[in-house]
Amino acid sequence: MPKPVFAQPDPAGPAIGLTGVTVHVRRVPLIEDVDWRVEYGQHWVVLGRNGAGKTTMMSVAAAQRFPSAGTAVVLGRRMGRVDLRDLRTHIGLVSPKQRLPDEENHIAHTVVLTGHSGSVLPLWERYDQPLRDRATKLLELVGCAELADRPVRVCSQGERARVRLARALLADPLLLILDEPFAGLDMPSREDLLEALHTLARAQPELATVTVTHHLEEIPATTTHALLLRKGKVLTACPAERTVTSEQLSTCFERALDVHRINGRWTAHARV
Repeated sequence: MPKPVFAQPDPAGPAIGLTGVTVHVRRVPLIEDVDWRVEYGQHWVVLGRNGAGKTTMMSVAAAQRFPSAGTAVVLGRRMGRVDLRDLRTHIGLVSPKQRLPDEENHIAHTVVLTGHSGSVLPLWERYDQPLRDRATKLLELVGCAELADRPVRVCSQGERARVRLARALLADPLLLILDEPFAGLDMPSREDLLEALHTLARAQPELATVTVTHHLEEIPATTTHALLLRKGKVLTACPAERTVTSEQLSTCFERALDVHRINGRWTAHARV
């Protein structure tokens, strides 16, 4: 195999392109024969039961893990032929599980600044005034301007979630992956984060986003497409109005469900 080379994203290619992708551990498949294509400007949601393979699939899509078989293209570049570290600088990741700077000792503005290099410690010598100004504007974009000088340790979980979003956007990514970003949030905090995602979709129309969640109420109204994953295999991947339906979700979750959409938002309950 040729040595991976430095490469910038190719805007002519897909944001994510998986063809026949399989990942197995000790011969046990975690995902199998996955085909999935995400274009720039699309907003996807990924749904599936616990253990369906969502985290594994996202690790490939985020250029953090090579597939065991198949072809994976991220930001227009085929994995295995380019240095993945280059691609990762153009991918934003938001997850309550990710390691962030010591929130006990830093204000929100500082936490956002560390998104420049993805470090867990501030690298002050790299933060020029334009970058500091961008961090301020991103906090405004996600509705957290008043938190800039507030220690993150006194911020609510919902406020921290929006600070994580601003941090992921600092490097001006082409692809944003939100892995269960609503975990642990109460309803007002969930709605605040959803509003931040709505604002982001309007402000950056070329950005591709993928949101992984378990609950239909957490699907942003700006969602254009949906992928259902069942037992490591793609059940369907197409426009959301054809995917997030009672029939499709009942098959995916192996439970009879009634799905409704009101004012662009989805909800579901078990069929009586």
